Amino acid sequence: MAEKRNIFLIGPMGAGKSTIGRQLAQQLNMEFFDSDQEIERRAGADISWIFDVEGENGFRNREEKIISQLIEKKGIILATGGGSIESRETRNRLSARGMVIYLKTTIEKQLIRTQRDKRRPLLKTKTLLQNTLEQLACKRNPLYEEIADVTICTDDQSTRIVANHIVAIFRK
Repeated sequence: MAEKRNIFLIGPMGAGKSTIGRQLAQQLNMEFFDSDQEIERRAGADISWIFDVEGENGFRNREEKIISQLIEKKGIILATGGGSIESRETRNRLSARGMVIYLKTTIEKQLIRTQRDKRRPLLKTKTLLQNTLEQLACKRNPLYEEIADVTICTDDQSTRIVANHIVAIFRK
C-alpha cells in the first residue's frame, strides 16, 4: 500500500483551516491536528496567555517546534496557525513533508468570520481590526503563495465543497 501523504492547510485566520481540516480528516480517515490547539494542550494555557507572558516571539518558537514534530508523522491533516509560515524553516519543512493547501480569503470575509473571536491575540491590538488584517495580509500572503501546491479561495464556497475539492485533488 502506498504511503499516506500529509496535507498541510495554510492561510490567514478565518480562512477555515480548522473546520475544513476536521472534515478532510473524517473523509480521508486521517488524523487531524490543529497547531494552535496542540500548543495550548502542551502548554496547559491558551494562546492569549502565552502571548501575554512570552510575547509573540515566545509563541512563534513554540509553534515552530510543535509543527516540526507534527509533520514528522505520516498521513495527517495539519491546520497551521496563520503566522506559522513566517518561519522559513517551517515553510521549508511543510513543503518537503506534504501537500500544502493555501486557503485564501479576503479581508472582508476575515472581518466577518473573526469579529467575535476573543481568542486571537493579534486581533486584540488597539489599532483597527481591518488595518491589522491588511498588514498581516501584506506580510504573509506572498509567503503562503510561495509554498502552496494548491490555492483555494474559501470566500464563496461552503467548507464541505472546499473539503470535497481538496479530497479530489489529494486522490489524484
